[in-house]
Amino acid sequence: MGNDDFTMIDLFAGAGGLTLGFREAGFTPILGVERESAFAETYAANFGRHCIASDVERFADEEAGDHSADIVIGGPPCQGFSNLTQNRADDPRRVLWRDYLKVVEKVDAKVFVVENVPNLLTSDEGRTLIREARQLGYRIDDSSHGVLLASDHGVPQNRRRAFIVGSRIGAIPLPEPSDTRCSVRTAFERGLHSGDRPIPLDPAVDFPSQRPLRGPDLHVGRNPTELSRKRYRLIPPGGNRFDLLREAPELTPDCWKRKTSGGTDIFGRLTWDEPARCTIRTEFYKPEKGRYLHPEAHRPLTHWEAARLQSFPDDFLWHGTRIQIATQIGNAVPPLLAAAVARQVHQALVSAGVTAPRPMPALAT
Repeated sequence: MGNDDFTMIDLFAGAGGLTLGFREAGFTPILGVERESAFAETYAANFGRHCIASDVERFADEEAGDHSADIVIGGPPCQGFSNLTQNRADDPRRVLWRDYLKVVEKVDAKVFVVENVPNLLTSDEGRTLIREARQLGYRIDDSSHGVLLASDHGVPQNRRRAFIVGSRIGAIPLPEPSDTRCSVRTAFERGLHSGDRPIPLDPAVDFPSQRPLRGPDLHVGRNPTELSRKRYRLIPPGGNRFDLLREAPELTPDCWKRKTSGGTDIFGRLTWDEPARCTIRTEFYKPEKGRYLHPEAHRPLTHWEAARLQSFPDDFLWHGTRIQIATQIGNAVPPLLAAAVARQVHQALVSAGVTAPRPMPALAT
């Protein structure tokens, strides 16, 4: 570890998309907290055996005071703010930011980074989080919270995410868009990281079990029915369910016929030479859920392809069932987007003359 490496704790860590981006920017992960055991195993396989499979609420109350770190990062569950779950005001997950902020205070972090869906910023909870963080001494101005578009930072996906950066060393602005834009073609045919290899057009690798999985092992998808295949063949690049209705109304579900507007991503096909015009969610293998048809092949995306569109490298290890891994992929913060934010934070810490302490030892296995 160099003199300008800083320690970090990741809350609601999931597979570790945020951690991966921050590690690439020079931060040293010393602790992750993730309640789902399979997700915690993925985190541990990639970052070390310092991930606690625990609720953040319990950790905040019982253990946080035993730790210290330069920075706390994390994405409290977004479902309570998401339009996909009706942005329900009574969802108990909407208040988990309080436990997040409790940890920030107890570990005496110099900086914290919150990631969530854009609705957080316009919610009462988001405004209260910012107000209470300021009361704790964290500087947050207009430049240090906002919505970032992942494709503006090298991710081959038009994913919009909210970030709030609080700092005791002065306001840290969010990154400006970069000149690097990545297409689906580049992601699949060349990859985004050294060591990535071209993705073949069709799945050719069986899904193994009982061992950590890497990118190529995840080149698997659904086994569509013949009816589904007939529908897929009628969707042109960039097309969607309306193309199916126009070409073959007899193959179009009645519910889609009745929905005459909106839902333009449903049964949508990606195009090669632009970022994915969708958010990779947890059910990316179901084209009825979004724009998840391959640009050319008549099938939905495979897990490997979805991980690439999230900007994970091929050597990242995954644990869990197919559905658990899909959930981890879809819920993750794209590592390249995380890295763009992390570089801003790292530069601010160095410029402020903050000296990085030695990291705490990892938890015993």
